[in-house]
Amino acid sequence: MMKYYTEDHEWVEISGEEATVGISEYAADELGEITYVELPEEEDDFIIGDRLGEVESVKASSDIYSPISGTVSQVNEALADEPGLINDSPEEKGWLCRLTNFDSSELDDMMNEDAYQKYLRKLRK
Repeated sequence: MMKYYTEDHEWVEISGEEATVGISEYAADELGEITYVELPEEEDDFIIGDRLGEVESVKASSDIYSPISGTVSQVNEALADEPGLINDSPEEKGWLCRLTNFDSSELDDMMNEDAYQKYLRKLRK
């Protein structure tokens, strides 16, 4: 499974006909302790760049934007009771939603893991 990243620190992992979306470990660390997550509704359609939801922490609140276009097939219900899953496991258990009917050509404009790590090194300087 390949993971792709945006400059806004969202990630997408493609598995067959489904794309899982979340925020990166870097974003979770920058936000601090996450206290609330607003998720999209199942069956909602999004175009790349649309506001998908929001993450609130003790430090700030941050909009999450859809890294690719698609239809929400599933949301991570566990985040309603345990928003801290994003802090504990941002790129595994803390995923936000899954999309179907996505446009895989949009992945061409995203970074792979190596490129994203290089991007982060530039940000940290």
